[in-house]
Amino acid sequence: MTTAKTSPAKVEITETILRDAHQCLIATRMRTEDMLPICEELDKVGFWSLEAWGGATFDACIRFLKEDPWERLRRLREALPNTRLQMLLRGQNLLGYRHYADDVVRAFVERAAANGIDVFRIFDAMNDVRNLRVSIESVKAAGKHAQGAISYTVSPVHDVKQYVAMARELVAMDCDSIVIKDMAGLLTPSATAELVSALVDAIDVPLQLHTHATAGQAEMCQYKGVEAGCARIDTALSAFAGGASHAPTESMVAALKGTPYDTGLDLNRLQRISHYFREVRKKYHQFESEFTGVDTRVLINQVPGGMISNMINQLRAQGALDRLDAVMEEIPRVREDLGFPPLVTPTSQIVGTQAVMNVLSGERYKTITNEVKLYLQGRYGKAPGKINEMVRQKAIGNADVIDCRPADLLEAEMDQLRESCGGLAKTEEDVLTCAMFPEIGREYLEQREAGNLTPEPLEPRKAQGEEASPTSAAPVEFKATLHGETYHIKVTGTGHRREAMRPYYVTVDGIPEEINLEILDEIIAEGNGETTVRRASGQQSQRPRATRPGHVTTSMPGVVVDVLVTEGAEVKAGDALFVLEAMKMETEIQAPVSGTVRAIHIAKGENVNPDETLIEIE
Repeated sequence: MTTAKTSPAKVEITETILRDAHQCLIATRMRTEDMLPICEELDKVGFWSLEAWGGATFDACIRFLKEDPWERLRRLREALPNTRLQMLLRGQNLLGYRHYADDVVRAFVERAAANGIDVFRIFDAMNDVRNLRVSIESVKAAGKHAQGAISYTVSPVHDVKQYVAMARELVAMDCDSIVIKDMAGLLTPSATAELVSALVDAIDVPLQLHTHATAGQAEMCQYKGVEAGCARIDTALSAFAGGASHAPTESMVAALKGTPYDTGLDLNRLQRISHYFREVRKKYHQFESEFTGVDTRVLINQVPGGMISNMINQLRAQGALDRLDAVMEEIPRVREDLGFPPLVTPTSQIVGTQAVMNVLSGERYKTITNEVKLYLQGRYGKAPGKINEMVRQKAIGNADVIDCRPADLLEAEMDQLRESCGGLAKTEEDVLTCAMFPEIGREYLEQREAGNLTPEPLEPRKAQGEEASPTSAAPVEFKATLHGETYHIKVTGTGHRREAMRPYYVTVDGIPEEINLEILDEIIAEGNGETTVRRASGQQSQRPRATRPGHVTTSMPGVVVDVLVTEGAEVKAGDALFVLEAMKMETEIQAPVSGTVRAIHIAKGENVNPDETLIEIE
């Protein structure tokens, strides 16, 4: 085997266009139908691997695109017979947001390998190697390539010596290669050279570098890493490169051409493929991240690329995009409270969602997500640094904190998962889909059974010079005159366009307001002399506006996962009333006052918005 120490003459490339690149820039929305037509050309390039699965793709497939992620993998495998397919696996978390029992991990890896994955990049958000062992063992048992990942971050408790020690542990666990996973783009050229050199001296397997372009340093870091002995680098074709994504593949191929590290890849072919994806990207304009250029703030807030685009979409949906800077300032404070975890899924969502709640509620830790509570109990592994004990006490009181490998406390669960799926699961893959995302996985299987899988709509592109409409993502400003009075109005966001009763978030003469409009007829496409009109189906009940302390609300839009009380129940302030899923995290919404539950205006599966009265307590 060629080792990292030999500084190979040919640097190999992992292309991220089918996974991480579009996760970072268009919120993981690229559909399989837009990948398949270009696969024949991609297969001829000679990439070391194509990252095509894992990460957020599984979630996005069933939640938004209404695609079977396993079928996507099989179709890509068939279309790319000569190229290694790679996935990103979160160790004991797999592709979900909790730790799974060991039998689930083994089953998932076996099925992923059987369906077409060759290279498993395995990481743990806490860099707790205990959470990687079973995944690595399972990959090796399947005869596939196990790549151990070091989640790179910068903090008072992380240093090169610690990363070297972790790399040695991963090699001892039989990893075939090691990758520096710089998910937020925090590496600088000098830090890259120092870390790569130290790792190359310490291990005898190939070293790979994964970094993001957010801070504008990715190309420099990759070149310095290659000079220091890095065998492989991650890039993205230029159509989906830069910003929160990666260094452009074409640029790195050109930079290394004619050097001892020449990739040998055909630049003309790469440019033709990139042109295809440039046209594809136009279809997904509504999901475009605003972070497509250099943003050095990441060096402070450390928010990774995929998290940025999803956070923007979440804040925009609740008319709170103007609070983004405040959220970015809050993220480092929450991260310090939690002992400086690297910000990568799921800890990036755990920290990011808590930061959003702290900002939108106006009081830090007024509402604490279930995931933060589990984190503070040690259920995700050992925190790198010291936990803020005041936050821990507020979150979990005097509950025990575990110090063992979290999965050691979990009983085997595959049999239970098979049973819980009932007749909806036709295959072992279906069972695993439900295991990753119980609510949306089951909803997906139910819709598939009923034959009514409908992907979220793609909004038509505006013609050049055409004004944006109030239903688009862009703000709209206008003046309205009513009874002789003129008001300056700015629309800052809207609710989901498929809802009949849709909230509009506006400012009137600088004062933020929320209005609810019942959409009866709506123009959804206009062009070529034809207009398409959609009539909103059904009427949605409008919940009363919150006006009293006993009117229970939520600080952000979400979906009700479970209702924990019934009408007539006596509750105390702080009791859990219902569970809300927002930004992929679950939160128990607690009673603000003690009293009797007089009315419940929600049910499991319903969407809710801020300022609505969801439960009434007297």
